[in-house]
Amino acid sequence: MNKARKIYCRIFQNAFKFALPFLPYRNPEIIGSVKALPELFQKKGIDNVLIITDLGIRKLGLTVRLETALKQNGIAYSIYDKTVANPTTDNVEEAENLWYAAGCQAIIGFGGGSSMDCAKAVGARIAKPHQSLAQMKGILKIHKKLPLLVAIPTTAGTGSETTLAAVITDAQTRHKYAINDFPLIPRYAVLDPKVTLSLPPFITATTGMDALTHAVEAYIGNSTTPGTRKNALDAVKLIFENLDQAYENGSDKEARKNMLRASYYAGCAFTKSYVGYVHAVAHSLGGEYNVPHGLANAILLPFVLEAYGSVINKKLARLAIAVGIADKSTPEAEAATAFIQAIKDMKKRFDIGDTIPEIREEDIPKLAHYADKEANPLYPVPVLMNANELETFYYDLMEKPDKKKEDTL
Repeated sequence: MNKARKIYCRIFQNAFKFALPFLPYRNPEIIGSVKALPELFQKKGIDNVLIITDLGIRKLGLTVRLETALKQNGIAYSIYDKTVANPTTDNVEEAENLWYAAGCQAIIGFGGGSSMDCAKAVGARIAKPHQSLAQMKGILKIHKKLPLLVAIPTTAGTGSETTLAAVITDAQTRHKYAINDFPLIPRYAVLDPKVTLSLPPFITATTGMDALTHAVEAYIGNSTTPGTRKNALDAVKLIFENLDQAYENGSDKEARKNMLRASYYAGCAFTKSYVGYVHAVAHSLGGEYNVPHGLANAILLPFVLEAYGSVINKKLARLAIAVGIADKSTPEAEAATAFIQAIKDMKKRFDIGDTIPEIREEDIPKLAHYADKEANPLYPVPVLMNANELETFYYDLMEKPDKKKEDTL
C-alpha cells in the first residue's frame, strides 16, 4: 500500500478510535432461555412475532421449544425458514413480505450468523422502507429505530447477537457487503445452551473458530480499549478450554454454555474494535462461492497472522500466556509462534484443511478488490495491505496441482 493511502487509513481509524467513548454502543440484554421470551413480549404488548431461521434448524427441531412457549402464552408467530448460508437480498425481501402479510410486531433471528444477519436486514428495511439494502451499505446509514429484535444463536461463533453489522449478499451480482449501524444491535440475546446441543461436530468446530477469529482480530487490532481487550482475552480462554469438549461431546451443556459466552464476549470485542483481513477475505469467498463464513475464517486465520509478522508478537504472546501455552519467561516471538501453531493444531484436530477448492485463479483480482474495499480504511489492522498484497491469501488457499495428484493416488 502506498504511503499516502496508509496515512489516510490510519487517520480514519484513529478518528474512530477517538470517537469510541462517545458512540452509542450497547450490549444486548442477556436472557438465559427461550422459555423466558413470552413474558418479555407480553410486557411490551407484543402478540405477533416473525421468526427468521433456516431449513436445517427447522429440520433439527430446534425451534420447537420456542414455538411451544409462544403458543402456550397466546403469542402468534410466523416462520421464515429459507435463509441460506450467506443470506441474500432475496431472503430479506421474502421475509420482509411475510412480516407485512402476517402483521408481525417483533423479529426473532434464530440460528447462526446468517439468520441473525437476515433478521437485522429485515428490521432495517422495515425501519427504512423507501431505501434499498444497497443504499444502506457501509457505516451509519440507518439512523432509525428497528422493530424489537431478539437474537437466539444456535451456534457459538458468529457473535451476531452482539454486533451492529448485517452482512448481505446481492442475489444478482453475488457481491457480499456489510451494513453497519447501532440500531442493528439486537435488544436481547438469548444464550440458551439447549438450542446448541444438536449442532454437528464440524459446525461446532468451525463456528467456534469463527468466535476465536473475532476475538483474536479484535485483540491484535489498533483500536482496542481495556474493555474490548478483556472481552477478547476471556473469549480466547473459554474457547481453548471448551471447544474441544463441545466438539467431542456435543451434549455437554457446560461446554456449550461456555462457548456461547465466548461467542458473546468475542462479539462484544469486535463490535467496538473491529476485525481484520481474515474477515475481509472470508466475506469475499462467501459471497462468490458460498463458502461458510466460519469455515473460511478458520482456514484463513493462521495464514493472516503469519503475514502480519513480528508486529503482533507482543499481543499474540499475551494470548499464549492467557491460554497456558507459554509463560512470562517465554520470549515473545516464541510465544507468538506457539499461539499460531496451537491454532494450526486445533484445525488439524477438527479436520479443517488449508485450502478452498472453489477458488478460481481468474477470480482472484476481483475478490481481492472486494476485500480491499471492505477492510480499508475501516479495519484497524496491525499491518495495512492493498488489493495486490491481499491476492497472496487467495493463492495460498488454492489447491496445489501436486496436492490434487496425491489425492487421486
